[in-house]
Amino acid sequence: MALLKVKFNQKKRVKLAQGLWLMNWFSVFAGILVFSMGLFLKIELRKRSEVMDNSESHFVPNSLILMGILSCAFNGFAGKICYDSLDPAKFAKWKPLLKPYLALCCVFNILIFFVALMCFLMRGSLDSTLAQGLKNGMKFYRDTDTPGRCFMKKTIDMLQIEFKCCGNNGYKDWFEIQWISNRYLDFSSKEVKDRIKSNVDGRYLVDGVPFSCCNPSSPRPCIQYQVTNNSAHYSYDYQTEELNLWRRGCREALFNYYSSMMSSMGAVTLLVWLFEMSVMVGLRLLHTSLESIANPEDPECESEGWILENSLKDTFKSALENLKKLGKFNQVEAGGEGAEGEDGGKTPAITTVS
Repeated sequence: MALLKVKFNQKKRVKLAQGLWLMNWFSVFAGILVFSMGLFLKIELRKRSEVMDNSESHFVPNSLILMGILSCAFNGFAGKICYDSLDPAKFAKWKPLLKPYLALCCVFNILIFFVALMCFLMRGSLDSTLAQGLKNGMKFYRDTDTPGRCFMKKTIDMLQIEFKCCGNNGYKDWFEIQWISNRYLDFSSKEVKDRIKSNVDGRYLVDGVPFSCCNPSSPRPCIQYQVTNNSAHYSYDYQTEELNLWRRGCREALFNYYSSMMSSMGAVTLLVWLFEMSVMVGLRLLHTSLESIANPEDPECESEGWILENSLKDTFKSALENLKKLGKFNQVEAGGEGAEGEDGGKTPAITTVS
């Protein structure tokens, strides 16, 4: 018994073809949307590639771009088929291509569903990428005279201002690295010498943060140096008072930004996948309803359309049997080749008697 069998007359076939033509062009615009989302995500990732680990993958944006291009191509081709199906003479040339095309549509829909899932699943790797990339970027903050790193200070400062964040996990991350360049340190000063000597690695560490960590909405002037020294500031207790620095780490801020973006893109891609599935089902019904016309010379006669010619169970069994036959055929071919000798003749069987 066929799966989802539907009876059609000429009027229904025409309406289905016209509806599918319109849906295919909507799908072309959906493909442009998917392509645009992938391009936008790729640009956003490249904008902040300096604060991301080198292992950061562009798999998701590249996949979205590819799916968008394929969607436009597949649905533009399907729209042409649906338009020509209104004329039996024009539709005849498409008949041999419809089955391979529908098989490609199945593969395409599986891929687009996989890409939609990856938009949700890739957020875990993004978190570790950001954590390592920001950690490295903060180490190079002071290297304003080093080629290849001279713009890192500007990048980090703009990032902290734009996303209202400070450090990797928080403002105290700046206490653990030397973010002030040696070029701006007075090595004749006793304070500088004492700080460098007190550190095992010979680094100049301070309980201070860059200016970009300051919250401009705070009514108090920014306290960016001696953050943990209560006596250095009037009426100040860093443990109880709300600091006028950004409390959120940049890793969390960037992760929330990119994860919300990728979740939205994943949801849109899933909607596009559902729409593509409905178009593929409609095209299959149109294909089978046109093929099952009893009298091609009478276009007004009734016909039947279906998704699968047999039930799902029978189709699955038939596919398994075909795979088994294919496997047996390969075994026979391999056995036949092994039975031939080097001269192309048959190798005689040798029987040993014990």
